Amino acid sequence: MTARQVAADLPYLRRYARSLTGHQARGDTYVRATLEAILAGDAVLEPSYSSRVGLYRVFQSIWDSTGATLEPDIQPTLKPDETLQRMSPANRKAFLLTTMEGFTVGEASDILSVSQDTVLRDVASAHVDIDAALKTRVLIIEDEPIIAMDIEALVMDLGHDVVAVARTRDQAVAMAQAHRPGLILADIQLADDSSGIDAVQDILASHTLPVIFITAFPERLLSGERPEPTYLITKPFKPDTVKATIGQALFFQS
Repeated sequence: MTARQVAADLPYLRRYARSLTGHQARGDTYVRATLEAILAGDAVLEPSYSSRVGLYRVFQSIWDSTGATLEPDIQPTLKPDETLQRMSPANRKAFLLTTMEGFTVGEASDILSVSQDTVLRDVASAHVDIDAALKTRVLIIEDEPIIAMDIEALVMDLGHDVVAVARTRDQAVAMAQAHRPGLILADIQLADDSSGIDAVQDILASHTLPVIFITAFPERLLSGERPEPTYLITKPFKPDTVKATIGQALFFQS
């Protein structure tokens, strides 16, 4: 695996790490340890696997072997509650890899070093946990009507209520003030050339709630140059990815 391949896969590994830990800094600590182990020769990127599977295998072996104790001594921005605790680490890993990260069951079994039957069992258990999560009120910030309708249908299929669909920054802020949502799904580029990022920052100044960004250009939000979103979905998205990310965000935030 070349340095260029690692660099291409790194933003997605960081996304997985922060979803697994529920915190940007905690996730990045494990990603950093992964890269340091590879550079020092303490971990091997096995050529029998694809570059991305190999990188995730190294990351997962470090996370598993440390017992999730490498996190820096910081106050988490997302605190898992009793609902999250019902999802075991094994369930959470299998769930995230096969839904949000898009790996096949076979690839997930390679990454986790378990059988495919184990992965399928853990994913099924994770879905049971997600179904038990509390429903919430959702604000969608999206200027494309068809995409907004697709997202709204997915959200409603999960049993949540869509309180509003905003097409601009000003609309989003006003609707958040009026409806007090429990979750935001936001695009970056809005109808009047305003920014979904700015809209979310305005809303978070007075409300605390999870935000999932949905964008065709995830690398713009994973540059490492500023605070980054914990939850990020790439367009065109898969319905299962949206559902999985919503479940994960609500688990950590509730």
